[in-house]
Amino acid sequence: MSVSDRNGSASDRPAPLPARQALDMYFLDIRCRLLDLAALLDRVDRGGDRPALAGDPRLERIRQAIQTLGDSSPGRAERIQQIFSLPYDPAWERPTPR
Repeated sequence: MSVSDRNGSASDRPAPLPARQALDMYFLDIRCRLLDLAALLDRVDRGGDRPALAGDPRLERIRQAIQTLGDSSPGRAERIQQIFSLPYDPAWERPTPR
């Protein structure tokens, strides 16, 4: 079964919103999420033990994700997901059904 069979053909999917309409619809939501992110990072920065976080891989991933947000090329969500994902390991144990 192909991806288009599972998800419907390209002609079955609605056309994406025009850029202006998408921005009009989602601007306030984007603004809110960015302010929330800034506030959370400020909270981390205010911690008295902030120097102890030097080299913390989580902060490095956050920085990489923020840089990715600034890139206007398509696929940002996928690239950010990859930043926070573990690389595939074929030796992982498969879960057993219950």
